[in-house]
Amino acid sequence: MPALGKAGKQWFVVLGNKMRQVIRKGYRLTVTGLVQGVGFRPFVWHLARQLKLMGQVWNDAAGVTVELVASSQQRDQFIKALTTALPPLARIEHLSCMDAELVINSPDFQIIKSRNGDPLTGCVPDAATCPACISELKDPSNRRYRYPFINCTHCGPRLSILRGIPYDRYQTSMAEFRLCEDCQEEYDNPADRRFHAQPNACAACGPRLWVCDGESREINPVSDPFQLITEQIRQGNIIAIKGIGGFHLVCDATSKEALQRLRERKQRPDKPFALMFRDCESVQRYACLDSDVRQLLQSASAPIVLLASKYQLPTEVAPGQSRLGCMLPHSPVHHLLLESFESPLVMTSANRSGSPQVIDNDEVVSQLQGIADYYVLHDREIVNRVDDSVVAINSHSEGSNNYPKMQVIRRARGYAPAPIKLPPGFERAPDLLALGGELKNTICLIKGGQAIVSQHLGDLEDVRTYDEYLNTIERYQCLYALKPFCLVADNHPEYLSSKYAKASGKRVEWVQHHHAHLSSCLAEHQWPLEGEDLLGLALDGLGLGDDGTLWGGEIFQFNYRQYTRVAYFDPVPLVGGVQAILEPWRCLVAQLHHYGLLDEALPQLPWLDDKPIPVIRSMLKKQLNSPMSSSAGRLFDAVAALLDLSRDRITYEGQAAIELESLAEKVLSVDRTYPMDWRYDGEMRILCWDRLWSAMLDDLSRDTDPALIACAFHHSLAHVLANLLNDLSQATSITTVVLSGGVAQNRLLCRLLAEKLASFGLALLTHKQLPANDGGLSYGQAVVAAARQL
Repeated sequence: MPALGKAGKQWFVVLGNKMRQVIRKGYRLTVTGLVQGVGFRPFVWHLARQLKLMGQVWNDAAGVTVELVASSQQRDQFIKALTTALPPLARIEHLSCMDAELVINSPDFQIIKSRNGDPLTGCVPDAATCPACISELKDPSNRRYRYPFINCTHCGPRLSILRGIPYDRYQTSMAEFRLCEDCQEEYDNPADRRFHAQPNACAACGPRLWVCDGESREINPVSDPFQLITEQIRQGNIIAIKGIGGFHLVCDATSKEALQRLRERKQRPDKPFALMFRDCESVQRYACLDSDVRQLLQSASAPIVLLASKYQLPTEVAPGQSRLGCMLPHSPVHHLLLESFESPLVMTSANRSGSPQVIDNDEVVSQLQGIADYYVLHDREIVNRVDDSVVAINSHSEGSNNYPKMQVIRRARGYAPAPIKLPPGFERAPDLLALGGELKNTICLIKGGQAIVSQHLGDLEDVRTYDEYLNTIERYQCLYALKPFCLVADNHPEYLSSKYAKASGKRVEWVQHHHAHLSSCLAEHQWPLEGEDLLGLALDGLGLGDDGTLWGGEIFQFNYRQYTRVAYFDPVPLVGGVQAILEPWRCLVAQLHHYGLLDEALPQLPWLDDKPIPVIRSMLKKQLNSPMSSSAGRLFDAVAALLDLSRDRITYEGQAAIELESLAEKVLSVDRTYPMDWRYDGEMRILCWDRLWSAMLDDLSRDTDPALIACAFHHSLAHVLANLLNDLSQATSITTVVLSGGVAQNRLLCRLLAEKLASFGLALLTHKQLPANDGGLSYGQAVVAAARQL
């Protein structure tokens, strides 16, 4: 006769070594969010066993399912603990619980095999090495001592190695590495920190690292390869190192000669280099940081953080900049590299100027021939390219509700593709795919009521980046089993993303560039779908406007579905078209000509004698290749050129405006503003700059300090914008302003604007999670298109 057993009030039958039990009463919990590959199932397992509950947990494509045999009181206790003590990388987006009849095969709580289905769960971003793994890495008695690929469920590669969801080892580039007996035991043990850690490995069974010279010949170091690498860096050589999501080029940041050599070889004359420091104490010797910044640097995201410089490094690190891009080691490889350096190392993307970061071993040798002296390679494939994230710290924003302390500039490693919660009212949004813009491209999926914004992809005009763009579209649709209701694209017909949409043969929703910018910020703040209209200030480079001109300094009255242009910057010709973007002096000449001040200004600007001013006059008179634009970015370029900042040519996007801001920050305060005003065109207000230019030319003629002029310009622009927005607020009874666009990354202007608006009692919404630049555009496109369907 079979033996009988009892669990709570439920009976089960034991037949030999097998047990079969039908549970008549229980609960089934469905959990979605970042709950795979983060130690969530063992966390559930531990919790259920602590509460002495029967049941089981498994991964599926929707997230995690938990079945419990419990009383209602035990159920409530379990859910409370589940949502308040999560593993470090886990995040619950939604939890549902329902009564269910459960079939349980054990009197103990079990973790069972994953089940497939329609993917809804989020993919966890790559995470910086956790303290426990760092401790083991440095422990001579640990079997993973100095192993460059140490990881656990709390850290390590995720998106960069992922091919499919659910996140299981066979779906990653770790599939080819068969676990050794010791690693397999850890992987199978729910009580172990490495239970189902998909990249789990050790020196006996996992990826290996090696060093090659400039001719790609492998070098067999006498001792630790990192000792060899350290010696070469100290000698001034440039090293290409394969990391989590791509290769970095590394050199000594204190060596002017090494920095100059890297700039010459990489053809990157001015764009600042990112720096990696061993620890926060090393950072503090070179940059300003507080407790919040320390926490950010040491977080699992481990981004590059832009910090005020103490000017102790060669100017070649960040020419014309007042900030340094600082980060800490985020992988075991970087920890082992930095342990010998008290001073920082340059850690910049390994690519030729304008191309995407290299990720492949063979590609790195061909692409970086003549740039790198040595290569540090490993055999774990990078499936998805993931650049470093960049975050700006606004040190003057403490205590200000109008201006956040932290703003994401580039969202990639550590942040993407974590799901972004959609605002109230978007719960039934259709599945769709937003394709982003031309520069700083990202794509955005809406699936199952949540938004997934990809990692930073780059500028599509580069062929390699566009190929990666196409691969990313295909891979994300596959990862999330997305069958989009429609594609969403910018209304500029010449963007490659827009051409892709048009050629797809699918339904396309077209979204105006600045409406997408503003809607991205609005949705980030969880503004409800049916919320009232707001005032939107778009300060940007260029975006195609409804009238066929190029917009970029706009004020809208808007909601997610529609907008009305109520004010804008006085349009000025972009003389030479694209050349005006690359050569700021053209913007200056066009502004002065537009306001009839060019002849007066020429004697004060003798360097213009070398420019083809007669040809420019003719082009402007005949309106040849001189499209009209209200761009705020081009206004900043013109003022920068007036003050001799990158006047002839910029070598990276936004260079002139960034240098103008850095110059203005050298002045602690300014006691005057330049006159600016607006005129009316029907009901629309147009900001004009004639008096601004006259006043700045007067200051220039009196040899006024350029830093004072730059500072006064920022104060003046903030002053006139705040006054105009207050005027519009009184006319419309709208008291909330949304700010977005590339120029909205100017921390000085935005802080001044926030302070002035606050004095009028107006609230200002700015970006925090997503970039104000075109990196956040796809999310804005997605919510606009979704709103039109709801």
